[in-house]
Amino acid sequence: MPNIKSAIKRVELAKVRTIKNASAKSSLRTIIRRFEESISTDSETAALALKKATRALDKASSKGLIHKNLAARKKSRLTSRFSKHFTKVS
Repeated sequence: MPNIKSAIKRVELAKVRTIKNASAKSSLRTIIRRFEESISTDSETAALALKKATRALDKASSKGLIHKNLAARKKSRLTSRFSKHFTKVS
């Protein structure tokens, strides 16, 4: 445990931020899971869930919660999964 007052404050801040980041990552995973579950339903529901997941990934990326390339990769994979499931090949 640190002895210096500013170091003690930094430790407390790190604890708070760790809890906040864990909560945000958990909610991000929940949004992505809800999209994956919505693929089995109709296309409108899945499209709304995809839009929500894309927005959540962008927000997480802009806040530094996840890396921007991770967000781009996940958005790409979710979009391709949506397209593969709901587009018909003629």
